[in-house]
Amino acid sequence: MPTPTGTATPPAVVEPTTVVPAAQTSPSVPVAPAPASAPSRPVVQLTPGTVIALVGGGTAVVLVVGAVLVSMLLAVAITGMTVAVVAVVLRSLLASEAKHR
Repeated sequence: MPTPTGTATPPAVVEPTTVVPAAQTSPSVPVAPAPASAPSRPVVQLTPGTVIALVGGGTAVVLVVGAVLVSMLLAVAITGMTVAVVAVVLRSLLASEAKHR
Protein backbone atom coordinates (compact mmCIF):
# COMPACT_ATOMS: atom_id res chain seq x y z
CA MET A 1 0.00 0.00 0.00
CA PRO A 2 1.48 3.37 -0.88
CA THR A 3 1.94 5.89 1.90
CA PRO A 4 0.06 9.18 1.66
CA THR A 5 2.14 12.05 0.34
CA GLY A 6 1.11 14.44 3.10
CA THR A 7 2.53 12.47 6.07
CA ALA A 8 6.19 11.83 6.66
CA THR A 9 7.30 8.69 8.50
CA PRO A 10 10.60 8.64 10.36
CA PRO A 11 13.17 6.18 8.95
CA ALA A 12 13.36 2.84 10.71
CA VAL A 13 16.53 2.08 12.65
CA VAL A 14 18.05 -1.36 11.99
CA GLU A 15 20.41 -2.59 14.68
CA PRO A 16 23.08 -5.17 13.79
CA THR A 17 22.73 -8.61 15.28
CA THR A 18 25.31 -11.26 15.93
CA VAL A 19 25.02 -14.75 14.53
CA VAL A 20 25.67 -17.48 17.07
CA PRO A 21 26.10 -20.96 15.63
CA ALA A 22 23.67 -23.45 17.08
CA ALA A 23 24.83 -26.70 18.60
CA GLN A 24 24.74 -29.72 16.35
CA THR A 25 21.55 -31.65 16.87
CA SER A 26 20.53 -35.03 15.56
CA PRO A 27 17.80 -35.15 12.94
CA SER A 28 14.34 -35.26 14.40
CA VAL A 29 13.10 -37.81 11.85
CA PRO A 30 14.62 -41.24 12.41
CA VAL A 31 16.03 -42.98 9.34
CA ALA A 32 14.40 -46.34 8.77
CA PRO A 33 16.82 -49.21 8.10
CA ALA A 34 16.54 -51.12 4.84
CA PRO A 35 14.07 -54.00 5.04
CA ALA A 36 15.65 -57.37 5.62
CA SER A 37 13.60 -58.92 2.81
CA ALA A 38 15.17 -56.68 0.13
CA PRO A 39 17.90 -58.56 -1.75
CA SER A 40 21.30 -56.97 -1.56
CA ARG A 41 23.53 -56.66 -4.64
CA PRO A 42 26.03 -59.48 -4.96
CA VAL A 43 29.66 -58.57 -4.48
CA VAL A 44 31.92 -59.44 -7.42
CA GLN A 45 35.33 -60.62 -6.34
CA LEU A 46 38.10 -60.66 -8.89
CA THR A 47 40.64 -63.38 -8.32
CA PRO A 48 43.87 -63.62 -10.31
CA GLY A 49 42.32 -66.42 -12.37
CA THR A 50 39.28 -64.37 -13.37
CA VAL A 51 41.47 -61.36 -14.21
CA ILE A 52 43.59 -63.52 -16.51
CA ALA A 53 40.45 -64.96 -18.09
CA LEU A 54 38.99 -61.49 -18.69
CA VAL A 55 42.24 -60.20 -20.19
CA GLY A 56 42.55 -63.29 -22.39
CA GLY A 57 38.94 -63.02 -23.55
CA GLY A 58 39.30 -59.32 -24.32
CA THR A 59 42.49 -59.96 -26.26
CA ALA A 60 40.80 -62.70 -28.27
CA VAL A 61 37.87 -60.42 -29.13
CA VAL A 62 40.20 -57.62 -30.23
CA LEU A 63 42.22 -60.01 -32.40
CA VAL A 64 39.14 -61.52 -34.05
CA VAL A 65 37.56 -58.13 -34.76
CA GLY A 66 40.87 -56.85 -36.09
CA ALA A 67 41.28 -59.85 -38.38
CA VAL A 68 37.76 -59.42 -39.74
CA LEU A 69 38.28 -55.71 -40.40
CA VAL A 70 41.65 -56.28 -42.09
CA SER A 71 40.21 -59.01 -44.29
CA MET A 72 37.31 -56.76 -45.31
CA LEU A 73 39.74 -53.97 -46.16
CA LEU A 74 41.86 -56.40 -48.18
CA ALA A 75 38.76 -57.62 -50.04
CA VAL A 76 37.81 -54.05 -50.95
CA ALA A 77 41.36 -53.30 -52.12
CA ILE A 78 41.52 -56.44 -54.28
CA THR A 79 38.10 -55.66 -55.78
CA GLY A 80 39.21 -52.10 -56.60
CA MET A 81 42.41 -53.33 -58.24
CA THR A 82 40.45 -55.88 -60.27
CA VAL A 83 37.99 -53.26 -61.50
CA ALA A 84 40.87 -50.98 -62.46
CA VAL A 85 42.62 -53.76 -64.44
CA VAL A 86 39.37 -54.65 -66.21
CA ALA A 87 38.83 -50.98 -67.10
CA VAL A 88 42.34 -50.71 -68.57
CA VAL A 89 41.90 -53.91 -70.60
CA LEU A 90 38.50 -52.82 -71.94
CA ARG A 91 39.87 -49.41 -72.86
CA SER A 92 42.77 -51.05 -74.69
CA LEU A 93 40.45 -53.42 -76.56
CA LEU A 94 38.11 -50.63 -77.59
CA ALA A 95 40.99 -48.43 -78.72
CA SER A 96 42.59 -51.21 -80.79
CA GLU A 97 39.23 -52.06 -82.39
CA ALA A 98 38.71 -48.42 -83.37
CA LYS A 99 42.14 -48.40 -85.09
CA HIS A 100 41.37 -51.46 -87.21
CA ARG A 101 38.26 -49.91 -88.77
